[in-house]
Amino acid sequence: MKLLLLLAGSAKFSKLLLTAGTMLLSIGAYAMLWGWRFATGFVLLIFAHEMGHVLAARQRGLAVSAPAFIPFVGAYIMMKQQPASVETEAYVAYAGPFVGTLASFAVYYLGRNENDTMLLALSYSGFVLNLFNLLPISPLDGGRITAVLSPSIWFFGVPILLGLMIYQPSPMLFVIAIVALPQALRAWRMRHELRAAGYYTVATETKVEYAALYIGLVALLSLMSYQMHEQLAGVG
Repeated sequence: MKLLLLLAGSAKFSKLLLTAGTMLLSIGAYAMLWGWRFATGFVLLIFAHEMGHVLAARQRGLAVSAPAFIPFVGAYIMMKQQPASVETEAYVAYAGPFVGTLASFAVYYLGRNENDTMLLALSYSGFVLNLFNLLPISPLDGGRITAVLSPSIWFFGVPILLGLMIYQPSPMLFVIAIVALPQALRAWRMRHELRAAGYYTVATETKVEYAALYIGLVALLSLMSYQMHEQLAGVG
């Protein structure tokens, strides 16, 4: 009994409980639509994405919360301190879709070797999920990455988001729009203060590097999403 009380009072145990509990809740919610096997794989792909952020944050000495999952919305982590620069923020943001893409490729090759359509469909969902997260608008990862170049790029992400909302309405898109708009306006109003504080001071070589990494990952995920869509359409 004492051991259970000690565990319950442990911060690490609380974080583990939060992550595991919300993961199970999400699996149960997705399973009602897609079955337990696909739902479990989908949540694990989201977990891989979030752990990419966690590991990158720790590499940069940033404290972050444990991943928490929200059914039909995704998952999130929260930084407990402000990054020292926009480059650090971009580094942590890029790690999520990067690790998520690696996990999706692992599922893709497993599905191809096993000739398992479900696994191929799961990999497709992973590619699309990480591609969506690279939309150049905050609070998505793409917005935090492209801020290295300029926060003004976020306003190019607005029409893309609106187009997606019209093409395929989704509660998740509306939630992102509600969160994104005030963040974009706040960043625009504070742009001069942040530049004066040196937050957006980034070397040209660093901007070129992140631009290449961002465009490369977007291109790769776009290619794989299209390829998998065509392949699964042929199977269907």
